[in-house]
Amino acid sequence: MKTRSHLPLVNVVTLGCPKNLVDSEKLMGRLKVSGIDVTHGSSRKADVLIINTCGFIQDAKEESIEAILQATRHKKSGKYAKIVVMGCLSERYMTELKKEIPEVDHFYGVNDLEQIIKLLNASSRSDLYGERLLTTPHHFAYLKIAEGCDRTCSFCAIPMIRGKSVSVPVETLISEATTLAARGVKELILVAQDLTWYGLDLYNKRMLPEVLGKLSAVTGIEWIRLHYAYPAAFPAEVLDAMASQPKICKYLDIPFQHISDDLLASMRRGINKKETYRLIETIRKKVPGVALRTSLMVGYPGETDAHFQELKKFVSTVRFERLGVFTYSEEEGTRAASLVDNIPQTLKDERAAELMELQQGISEEINASRIGTIQRTLIDGKEGDFFIGRTEYDSPEIDNEVLIEAHDINAEIGEFYHVEITKAFAFDLFGRMV
Repeated sequence: MKTRSHLPLVNVVTLGCPKNLVDSEKLMGRLKVSGIDVTHGSSRKADVLIINTCGFIQDAKEESIEAILQATRHKKSGKYAKIVVMGCLSERYMTELKKEIPEVDHFYGVNDLEQIIKLLNASSRSDLYGERLLTTPHHFAYLKIAEGCDRTCSFCAIPMIRGKSVSVPVETLISEATTLAARGVKELILVAQDLTWYGLDLYNKRMLPEVLGKLSAVTGIEWIRLHYAYPAAFPAEVLDAMASQPKICKYLDIPFQHISDDLLASMRRGINKKETYRLIETIRKKVPGVALRTSLMVGYPGETDAHFQELKKFVSTVRFERLGVFTYSEEEGTRAASLVDNIPQTLKDERAAELMELQQGISEEINASRIGTIQRTLIDGKEGDFFIGRTEYDSPEIDNEVLIEAHDINAEIGEFYHVEITKAFAFDLFGRMV
């Protein structure tokens, strides 16, 4: 290994989802314990820039490519000596990227962390595999419980990029959670391509409920949040755990994608319209007050106006507490790529905007119903004259925030407070400490 004075200065840039962020944090942790000066998202001059890319949908791919091209321009000006590209885009298009962007020094795939460690002369000791340098505020962290996906959705390239689902052993998760809690983490946000599949490869059964119970027993952890739960054959035991374990937030991110039977079948989602409505009814019955977040896709090949009206009715009827919309983009090698992408992008964008306008009204009404209530709120930070917090019904970055006037109060970031909601808008709440 090089001496400390000769170790490189490294900057890491992460694009895409929280699962990518966890990968970056683990890489950075390994570098830091090896004595390497590493930062995340910094604008500083560095010996090595590492870009962790996303390759999920067209917009994400374009963002990743632009980040790489911008880095090559900075390299020419002397800001970076070397550029390393890793992650999903690099995994999927490595041959093409090497040809088209030769200014990049090294390309690595999604499972090549050890090769990057070796490249940078960092320690390869096995006892350091769990090291992690958090980029989130100190009081919350993402916990990736599995890698890859066994689902066969027609539009999704993730199984081709990340492979089949590989669960992290239970004892490893508990050890990581315990370490995070000792460092001040109070909220764990569980992420995977499909949380509900967890454990099948290791234990021959779905183990998410058991993991939730064990994580709830970790001292210092006060909130556990579930992201990315597949709706088909949803295990009811997860709902029992949510209802019985007070540390598990009444929050579930469950992407339904669409409601039309025709499109759900073509998407290979494994669930139909009737089953979808029944599942939502069951979730809300078993976990009263739960906030449901879903993702919907518009512009899938063959989506007619009738299909879209059916989707609008679905949103109006179910009244999701949180909702995101994205437009279909063809992914090479997927089953949907053999279909004719017959929806103009302008129409896709119009449909997405129409759904979000509908959701805005729903969100405003739901938020207004919270005026006068007392909400346990976790303070994430301070901006200007306001402390910024979240309730258990909101995930960081993507959901509502609670804004609390900062004058005459002395709140601590990363602590919980009781807040009375005094005012509500479509995507923000205002409150006062009580």
